[in-house]
Amino acid sequence: MLLPYFEQFEGNGPALLMVHGFLSSRAQWLANLDALRQVCSPVVIELFGHGRAASPTDSACYQPDYYVAAFDLIRQQLGIESWSVLGYSLGAALTLRYSLTHPGHTHAQVFTNSTSAFAEPAVTAHFRKNAQQLIRQYETGGLDAINAIAVHPRHAKRIPEPWKAQLLADCQQLSPGGVGRTLAHTNGNASVRDLIKNNQVPTLLVQGTREARFEPFRDYAEATMPNLEIVTVDAGHAVNLEAIDGFNTAVTDFLRRH
Repeated sequence: MLLPYFEQFEGNGPALLMVHGFLSSRAQWLANLDALRQVCSPVVIELFGHGRAASPTDSACYQPDYYVAAFDLIRQQLGIESWSVLGYSLGAALTLRYSLTHPGHTHAQVFTNSTSAFAEPAVTAHFRKNAQQLIRQYETGGLDAINAIAVHPRHAKRIPEPWKAQLLADCQQLSPGGVGRTLAHTNGNASVRDLIKNNQVPTLLVQGTREARFEPFRDYAEATMPNLEIVTVDAGHAVNLEAIDGFNTAVTDFLRRH
């Protein structure tokens, strides 16, 4: 089984799987690692087509269920019996799916604003319907087409330096084909909206309150998902980079309890 790129860091506690979002990389977590390592041992993933990961042409590799199986194989290869998981944006959709599939191997989970995790069926169907068009669009347009995507880190206004510079440096490694396949096959199948009622794992949502479009999804999660706590911080979508201290404090406190 082809695995996404991963790195394991030493820390003072159990393992924590950390999964970035669309157009991001391990640089997503550089502002948080020192604080988190006080209470856990991070395992940082890079998704296919992103950062240092491979960019397979097989669409099956981008399916959320494939990622769930790959994450669990990484857990086994590292000799970890049970870990916690942390997901950002699209990565949150994948870590939530992992915990729903493997609650027995998940101590606790944290996630940030993730519209893809709670997307309505019509939204995800759009990605699937236009899969081949999306792949061709980015394979043909290359990095210029990727740079024009509205959620590209280059357009972020509240991510401080040097973290934004490191994200942008890793964006130069994005694979156009991998980006297209991620949109088509990962985003297109990412939603766990109808599954979260089955959550068995202690869960923390660290919500950035400046992202208004996430508010209905936060309300849905609060009403539907068992074992959920919510902490709010003054941030937009890039929760862990716009409110570094607040995010680090919320996550470390939560992990200490679980």
